[in-house]
This record gives sequence, structure tokens and C-alpha cells, in this order.
Amino acid sequence: MKASRSEFLTVRGLRYHLRHWGEEGAPKLFMLHGWMDVSASFQFVVDSLQRDWHVIAPDWRGYGLSQRSGSDTYWFADYLGDLDVILQHYAPGETIKLLGHSMGGNIACTYAGVRPERIHKLVNLEGFGMPPTKPEQAPARYAKWLDALHDRPPARGYASLHEVMARLQKTNPRLSDARASFLAANWAAQNADGRWDILGDPAHKQHSPLLYRIDETLACWQAIRAPVLWVEAVDTDIWRWMGPKEQFRDEIDRRIGFIQQVKVVHVSDAGHMLHHDQPELVAQHIEAFLEA
Repeated sequence: MKASRSEFLTVRGLRYHLRHWGEEGAPKLFMLHGWMDVSASFQFVVDSLQRDWHVIAPDWRGYGLSQRSGSDTYWFADYLGDLDVILQHYAPGETIKLLGHSMGGNIACTYAGVRPERIHKLVNLEGFGMPPTKPEQAPARYAKWLDALHDRPPARGYASLHEVMARLQKTNPRLSDARASFLAANWAAQNADGRWDILGDPAHKQHSPLLYRIDETLACWQAIRAPVLWVEAVDTDIWRWMGPKEQFRDEIDRRIGFIQQVKVVHVSDAGHMLHHDQPELVAQHIEAFLEA
């Protein structure tokens, strides 16, 4: 297992944790984790990379060892703002190689359209975006958010690290005990009462009051100038949150069509957490694309 090192950086007033793998003089590759995840999630892919890279992966605000915002709601635009500061710190004036998984992939694609001059190549792992919404959903969405502000359930704790492992393996049965053990130790921390708390602000699970305006997202994707590698898992279950499976495929193909230069690959025997299920194959696709 390749060793990583931690660094803390003040980003827009918050103490951010960033994980580094590799030597600082090696080519940089920035990796962005997804919702309710942490930067250590990329360990298995990093282990599978064949050439030397300086991988830089932040814990997003309110995740892992990064500071929580103190707000009751996290706003998507803040991730773009945080990323902009991080890239300016580590790669001022450079075009960069950027990779994101799930929510991180959505952030990466949006940022690449907003700052197209900053991105050399982009890898999107299962970053499909959110289900489309309609304006008439707004009143109920705001009401649901207001109600949640008055009734915020406490974060669930776990009695042992083994229970955290079991939770991860329930979500992803493909996880081996060894990988689940590593992830659990980075996904949770023991509190003063001896229980294990997830390293993610419970506010991340609150429903956003804002609708997901897919047309605005796709306008950003259409503005991407860099080549994009779009990586999907054959056994992904994300369609369950997006509607019927057939409609999901049509909608995702429509979204991909807005990206000007895109190569689509599919990874077999893998679910949404494909970087845990098939890290060797994912790493092969990444390096073949970045080195082409």
C-alpha cells in the first residue's frame, strides 16, 4: 500500500485536510471524492497506478478531517469555490489533470466548464449528476427543507470498527474484509464515549432547498474544452435514484452528448464504488487516457 501524507490548508475560512501520494516533483493528478466519502477512498486506485504521480485529494468541507462549515446546509457552489482555491494553491497558472467520483465527478465536470482554461484532461467516475427537477417542485422542496431544520435526527454511531466495516460491506458487498477495514478506519473515528462516528457532517444528508437545474449543469458541461474520460460501472445502481432504468440510460446518454470530447468506457463486475471494486482496471483506464 502506497503511503500517503496529510496536509492542512485554510480554504475560504475553513481548515481543509488534503491527502498526498507520491513525490511533489511528479506530474500532478487531483482526485475529488463523492458524497459521504473521504479522500482515502482513492487508496486502492493510487496503489494500482503504474507510473509516478503526485496525487492530491482533498476531504471536502464537512467530510473526513476537513472542518465542518457550521451551517445547516451545504451549497454545491461552495465546492467549486473551494476547488478553485485549492488548485490556485497547488498549481497556480497550470493546466491540470482532474478526476472525480460521483459527486466529485459532477463537481469536476461543472468546474471544467466554468474554468475550461484550467483543465488539461478530465476523468469522471460515475459522476452522472442529479435527477432533473421541474419548477413546480419548488414549493414542496422548500417546505421539506424548512421542516428538516426543526427536526434534525442525530448522526448514527457504531459500537465498534467492525460494525463500521459491516455497514460499508452492506452497501457494497464486493468489498473484501481488508479493504473494508482500511476504509472504515478512515471513514469513521472513535469519540469520547468509545463509539465510532462517521466523518461526515450530518447536515450533508439534509435535503437541499434548491432544485437541480439540469439545463444549467449541461451548459457548463458543454463549455468543457478538455478531453473527458467518462467511466461507468456495468452494475451501477445509481439509476434507482434517477428513475426507471431505461429512462436513466437515455438521460445519461443525452447528458454525455453535451461534452465535446468524450470517451466512454464501462468497467465490468463493479458497482457505483468502482474504484473499490476494480481499482486495477480503473487505474489502467485512467493512465491510458492521461498518457495518450
